[in-house]
Amino acid sequence: MKLDRIDIKILHELQKNGRITNVELADLVNLSPSPCLMRVKKLQSEGFITSYSAQINIGKLGQTLTVFTEVTLKNHRQIDFARFLAAVEKLDSVIECHLVSGGYDYLLKFVTGSIGEYQTIMERLIDMDIGIDKYFSFVVLKSPIVKPHMPLTSLFPM
Repeated sequence: MKLDRIDIKILHELQKNGRITNVELADLVNLSPSPCLMRVKKLQSEGFITSYSAQINIGKLGQTLTVFTEVTLKNHRQIDFARFLAAVEKLDSVIECHLVSGGYDYLLKFVTGSIGEYQTIMERLIDMDIGIDKYFSFVVLKSPIVKPHMPLTSLFPM
């Protein structure tokens, strides 16, 4: 499916507000409600829209700690990457995992209740012998800019 500017506008608006009504969305993208709904359903069926969720203000729930962790593996065979990912996927505290180029292999984003909890998780990962050679931790002190949406209109000009 090739997307046009209206599809991009629909995706742009939905990622800003997934609870928007079809009538409001149609108005924002200059369509009538029926064709707009058909486009949204097509975007869902084609996998462009994978899910809808709520953005949670975690700070209101209690104290948390965010840590970015650089991980370097001992070996770089496919089985080594698969073993590492299988273990990390099971951790609820890992909310992002990126295979990156450069001086290390993975960049992980952890959200835990405390530095002690984070350290316990890392010690467990090391004890599991899943191929970690070394890791470096970066504790987030403040996050002045966090955007929950992709810059679709910049990436895909309309």
